[in-house]
Amino acid sequence: MKQVHVVPHMHWDREWYFSTEESRILLVNNLEEIMHRLETDEDYPYYVLDGQTSILEDYLAVKPENRERIKRLVQANKLIVGPWYTQTDEMIIGGESIVRNLLYGIKDSREFGPHMEIGYLPDSFGQSVQMPMILNGFGITRSIFWRGTSERYGTDKTEFYWTSDDGSKVLVQLMPLGYAIGKYLPTEETALKTRMDKYLPVLDRGATGDHLLLPNGHDQMPLQQNITEVITQLHRLYPEREFFLSRYEHVFEQLEKQLNLPTISGEFLDGKYMRVHRSIYSTRMDIKTMNTMIENKLTNTLEPLMSLAYKAGIEYHHGLVD
Repeated sequence: MKQVHVVPHMHWDREWYFSTEESRILLVNNLEEIMHRLETDEDYPYYVLDGQTSILEDYLAVKPENRERIKRLVQANKLIVGPWYTQTDEMIIGGESIVRNLLYGIKDSREFGPHMEIGYLPDSFGQSVQMPMILNGFGITRSIFWRGTSERYGTDKTEFYWTSDDGSKVLVQLMPLGYAIGKYLPTEETALKTRMDKYLPVLDRGATGDHLLLPNGHDQMPLQQNITEVITQLHRLYPEREFFLSRYEHVFEQLEKQLNLPTISGEFLDGKYMRVHRSIYSTRMDIKTMNTMIENKLTNTLEPLMSLAYKAGIEYHHGLVD
């Protein structure tokens, strides 16, 4: 029987088609609903906070009194946070910025409890060739992403091992239809079947085993309050499948039992099935120029000088650099 893991989550664009201020208003409302559901409904066990701790930073700037409440949910493995500080673009910024992103995300996560040990990048516009090496450097051996692959890279499967040039390796669960296929799933039978009949054959075709991933969320999307009713309806429509609320780690636990998974390498920038938005390379050049100047100043000038000074007995001010 096919096992369909329904994973509640939200993808969070801090500043994309909303302003930062508009996003923060939505965030406060959304997170209040999420925490209340996790605290009061034993049948709603998990929620993934988009793999980035900047969400918590923004929320706690408005609601600092709820820090302990969040901490309890993270430590109970209900609210799933990290490992990133913010969702990154792998193809534009320097590699050191990606490393710091993970460094600060994991550091922030540890203030609350365990972090998600998955290189979770559901919406990056292409995947860097050295990402497995960076993830392995932080002890991460699992990766989830959406964009940039096709059979032209060596496999038509959505589960595979991905290697870097140095031999580093991560197990990948691809999102072949993106992170939003389970957004606002309807309970009405015809509408639900129409949607799922489009998705399930694609998921089946790419899977190497009997476990499929159905992410239940979207950009700034509020928690779907009636998801248990949706799952009941899915069981009626597809009695040959088992649908249940889950988390990404449970999918990987099953994947790791699979033998003879494909192994591929390289960067992923194919736009055959997923848009990789190549036009972003030529937009907002003032921001890109400023970012590059800051990266170069920090990594090529400031930190080397501070390291030399430290060797000479001068204090290394980590807090100032952070």
